[in-house]
Amino acid sequence: MPTRTLPYSVTTAGGDRFEIDFDLHPETVSPMRVEQLITTILRAVERDIGITGETSNGDVLQAIAMATAIRARMIHAPTETTERIARDLVNVALRATGQATHGAPPAGSA
Repeated sequence: MPTRTLPYSVTTAGGDRFEIDFDLHPETVSPMRVEQLITTILRAVERDIGITGETSNGDVLQAIAMATAIRARMIHAPTETTERIARDLVNVALRATGQATHGAPPAGSA
């Protein structure tokens, strides 16, 4: 069975656009819900930063990593299993974003 993918487009506050093809885990139930949750999470982070002000990228990544760890621990399975799944999912996502098409807004003046 071929790997299913989730195409996802995102534009940063600075106007950079990323076109990403995420490989989905074989046990993914609803790619549509995965896409909706990605959008919800990214919007929540942007909304929070918009309210509270500048936040370092490191702090954002740390908070998301901690939230991922908490969600993994909430699963009723051996800790080693959920840790492995979380690591694997993050690694697959990082590879996908590394291969993403990246478009930047025009810079400079003419």
